[in-house]
Amino acid sequence: MSNAELPRSVDPHRMAETGAELTGTIPLAKLTRFRSAVLAIPEGGVCRVHLVFSLDSQRRRIVRGELKADVELECQRCLGGMGAALTSSFELGLVSTEDRARQLPSELEPFITGEDSAELWTLVEDELLLALPAYPLHEREDCPATSELEALEPGTETADAGKEAGPGAGEQRDNPFKVLEGLKKTKH
Repeated sequence: MSNAELPRSVDPHRMAETGAELTGTIPLAKLTRFRSAVLAIPEGGVCRVHLVFSLDSQRRRIVRGELKADVELECQRCLGGMGAALTSSFELGLVSTEDRARQLPSELEPFITGEDSAELWTLVEDELLLALPAYPLHEREDCPATSELEALEPGTETADAGKEAGPGAGEQRDNPFKVLEGLKKTKH
């Protein structure tokens, strides 16, 4: 992929008519909505993008694309940082109105553009936001919180050992519901 920065906007009619392809990067730090959705962006981090514009058999303007970006997300298990490689492949119908968006076939997601301008950075930012995992998690064996969580899971060696080694290990504990047993036998 090229290291050239993608233009912020293009003419979607001309791009689709000519079957244009664009390859380049977008600085992640300049995508404000995306930047606020991740824990951190690496210094000089970019999104690598490849876009292919075309017309389908019905003369609808289409853009197919792939993107890749490395970011840091917050693990929802330990709340620590974790590296993530985001990737996305997409196919969008470029339309200028909501009415035209409703007319697209179900396999095409709409991207609403101006009559003579499509905001590429907005398109890429939307796709990056959709590529974010709903619940980012370290791999279980790599997560710093794994040992604490295993201690809480019943049926694991760690949890079972904690029960045996706890206070009063080896002693029979009083059943807190034993008092209710007497009420059950009493007739009212």
